[in-house]
Amino acid sequence: MSIGSNVSEHSAALERPSRWSQISFSFEAIAYVLRTTDALVILLSALFGAFSYHWVSQSPLPNLVEYYALGLIASFLYIVRQNGRGYYGFESAAKPDVEITEVMISWLVTTLVLALFAFLLKIGVAYSRGAFLFFVLTAAGGLLVSRRLSKQVLRTAVDRRVIGRRDALLVGDAVELAALEDIDLLRFFGTGNINRFQLAQESDPLVQHSSDVKTLNAVANFVRNNNSSEILLALPWHDTVRIGFIRDQLKCLPVSAKLLPDTQIRTLTNYASSAGQQVLSVEIQRAPLSRGERMVKRSVDIVLGLLALIAFTPIMAMTAVAIKLEGPGPIFFRQTRKGFNGVPFVMLKFRSMTVQENGATVTQATRDDPRVTAIGRILRASSIDELPQLINVLRGEMSLIGPRPHALAHDDYFDKVVGDYAFRHHVKPGMTGWAQVNGLRGATPTVDLIAKRVKMDLWYINNWSPWLDLQIVGKTFFEVLRKRNAY
Repeated sequence: MSIGSNVSEHSAALERPSRWSQISFSFEAIAYVLRTTDALVILLSALFGAFSYHWVSQSPLPNLVEYYALGLIASFLYIVRQNGRGYYGFESAAKPDVEITEVMISWLVTTLVLALFAFLLKIGVAYSRGAFLFFVLTAAGGLLVSRRLSKQVLRTAVDRRVIGRRDALLVGDAVELAALEDIDLLRFFGTGNINRFQLAQESDPLVQHSSDVKTLNAVANFVRNNNSSEILLALPWHDTVRIGFIRDQLKCLPVSAKLLPDTQIRTLTNYASSAGQQVLSVEIQRAPLSRGERMVKRSVDIVLGLLALIAFTPIMAMTAVAIKLEGPGPIFFRQTRKGFNGVPFVMLKFRSMTVQENGATVTQATRDDPRVTAIGRILRASSIDELPQLINVLRGEMSLIGPRPHALAHDDYFDKVVGDYAFRHHVKPGMTGWAQVNGLRGATPTVDLIAKRVKMDLWYINNWSPWLDLQIVGKTFFEVLRKRNAY
């Protein structure tokens, strides 16, 4: 059984929001603020070093533009190094302890690189060695102080629920959840105010299974309503059967799912990871496209979709008139299908058949199908019947490129017979896709055909790039001309 869309609220997960929780800051914005703060500290330290040294030595004030440039270069080098080590991530910034060793090593590397540049470019004579020493020492202290202050501010904001991981949630059994103290949650999430979903402790396997399904249905409902991006599991690692079951239930959700170290693992590792990660965890489900990738894809959909809609408006207008003149019935065919994250939407097509199936039973079109109208045969062969889906694209319900959506009746059946079918909902459905331009266009009368299509769709999701989308757009044009499997 997979997670359904009609689920009940899980009372343990929903807390009454405080007046502070109405204020929301994105984690990306926090990272930008932290980077900017470090840049200002380094830049001001460079200027302060110039002023201080020349005031102490009672020498003439140098050209401050040169020291300003020095501060800019130093801040760039320092921030690039720290950013690559996850230093500005919310979880790292919210931890209580200041990373003194990491800050000092990174700043030492930065100053050594600056000295190397000065030597190679022979520009060291432009800077006073005394002023440079003042700059290095002042910046080192300033970076440590600013890090301490930023952590205090973040901790206060977390406690007041001004910020927090509202895009994440915690699922686990009673024992593991109880063992996670506030400091643990701060390490894992950057906040103690995390939405929790507690699994029932039942000795009867059948009762436990039924209870887990209800809880995971509530998890799915919460993820879809709150646009969550990450699920962390707090379960004993030896309970592989339950972990596997939960993973299978979560696969229809386009979120990252990570298994946290249980109490025994935490005792052995003290949260350290041999891979250099901040916290040891096992990613049992990879997230689909990142937020930045989704923004790029959405921007392309809006621009190309709008241009295509304008270009095809005359054809769409003539098609509407032809359908109306052919006989009674609506111009558009509307059918409910599943979109991103399994959320239903109404997909539009030009009506090409005499029937309007949109229920528990939907019969796919076959070659020489008597239900297809005369105009419909032309529309389906040329794919003109798909053009109204440009409206779905501009609404944000579909993308130009992605896995083709199926009728709900077919979705439910395919989900039962094809293991990884639900992963198709990790991205928006498309007007065309990788499967369609590789010969899998049209009906899917057999399980073998749908399995091949799913394999193609999952390859597309795992290998997405803007260039791949452009390739599919070009191949779609030639596929339409070939009229392969178009009936």
